[in-house]
Amino acid sequence: MKPRPLALLLAFVMTVGPTMAESLPAGTPAAAVLTAPEIEDGYLKLGFDRLAGFKFIPPEFDPAANPNVQPPTGNEQIPEIVKSWSGKKAVVTGFMLPTRLEKGKCTEFLLMASQMACCFGGAPNINDWVVVRIPKGVPVMMDVPVSFYGTLKVGATFENGYLTGIYEMDGERMGEVKG
Repeated sequence: MKPRPLALLLAFVMTVGPTMAESLPAGTPAAAVLTAPEIEDGYLKLGFDRLAGFKFIPPEFDPAANPNVQPPTGNEQIPEIVKSWSGKKAVVTGFMLPTRLEKGKCTEFLLMASQMACCFGGAPNINDWVVVRIPKGVPVMMDVPVSFYGTLKVGATFENGYLTGIYEMDGERMGEVKG
C-alpha cells in the first residue's frame, strides 16, 4: 500500500527536531484543560491551550510488529476531560497546512497550533494539530489563523502502522479568518 501524503508529512514533522511538549508528566493536564470550554452556537470552543494542554509521548513505532495486532496507542495519556470531547461539535482555530487538494480546494489538512512547525520551527507535539477532512473542500488559507467547525474525534489514529494523530475533525465549514 502506497503511503498517503499525510503519513509522509507527519513522519517528517515528528522527526525534524525537539518537541514543543510541556514539562508536565505524560497525561497530566494543565489548568486550562480542566476548565469547561465555552460554547459558541452549540460548538465547544476548543483552543490549543486545551488540546495541547498536556504532554503526550507517542509510543515507539516497531517495524517488526505483527500487522494483525493493534499497536500501542498512548490513549491512556489523554486526560478524561479531553476524551469527553470526542464525538462533540467543536470549533478550533489554528493554522492550515494542506495535505490533500481536489479541484483547487483543500479537502484534508492539519490545523496546527503554530505555523512555526513548518520548515524552520521545532517539531510540534502530536496534540498540537488536528487532522481535518472537509469533503466539499475549502480555499487554502495559509499563514493566517482560521476557525473550523465540525465533529471532533479524540483518540489515536494510524495510517500504514504509523500514529498520525490523536485529534481528527469531520469538518463542516470554515469560519472566520483571523488575519
